[in-house]
Amino acid sequence: MKFADTEFEPYVLSLPKASAIPLVCDSPHSGVIYPADFQYAIPISVLRSGEDTFVEELWQAIPSVGGTLLAANFPRTYIDPNREEDDIDPNILAEPWTTELNPTEKSRLGHGLIWSRARNQPIYDRKLWVGEVENRIGSYHRPYHDALQKQIDAAHERFGVVWHLNLHSMPANSYEVLEIDTDKPLADFVLGDRDGTTCDPTLIGIIEDYLVDCGYTVARNDPFKGVALIARIGRPEENRHSLQIEVNRSLYMDEESYEKSANFSVLQRDLTGLCGKVSEFVRSVL
Repeated sequence: MKFADTEFEPYVLSLPKASAIPLVCDSPHSGVIYPADFQYAIPISVLRSGEDTFVEELWQAIPSVGGTLLAANFPRTYIDPNREEDDIDPNILAEPWTTELNPTEKSRLGHGLIWSRARNQPIYDRKLWVGEVENRIGSYHRPYHDALQKQIDAAHERFGVVWHLNLHSMPANSYEVLEIDTDKPLADFVLGDRDGTTCDPTLIGIIEDYLVDCGYTVARNDPFKGVALIARIGRPEENRHSLQIEVNRSLYMDEESYEKSANFSVLQRDLTGLCGKVSEFVRSVL
């Protein structure tokens, strides 16, 4: 991670290195550049728990199989690209918002468009001005969405179909974070398609079978179904398919030190193999 003194590019876009296929992937939460105007009041070690640290690196093979990879540079605790612009808790604001707000359950948990809590601790010792939130939207959130939509639309226009993978990591205590009372262990991977509405099940089956063959446990839509990005992009009836993939952080990193574990290279190798499988599938349906 690093602290920025000035504004920086909101994302890194990695284009295909092999013959292009309509596979567009994004990592909206792996950003580790902290803006100068963040003004949080919490230990950085706690704040960083919101990061999907190293996710873009785990999936670095995507361009080599013909896909596109977009990765955010800014942290989701500053502003979350996987939320709609009106998913704001009005209680975190110092003044009324200019239009109607529609806070979701994520906002109630402190994880809306603007996070108010990390590991159940308050991020700020103040309320936020409308102008500073609007600046975050205009400088980071909207450019990220625009870049992703541009790649999605270009692939769909060229090929008549597009496949989108929304790439995340999840804390090992995700059920606790989500206030879900259960005895079952969190899976190694969670595939989210908003209960079967955003993606052709054939691709999901291929991904699940591959991961299980590698020895991983896989769940569907439990406890993560996908939020704003796949809801916005995934319209299978228009040949626009979107799937969220969550990987358990305990597989590849120490969640306290934010250091890679010894298993990082093994997981990266397995996901490189998965990129190849997904590419084979996409090419087979063109």
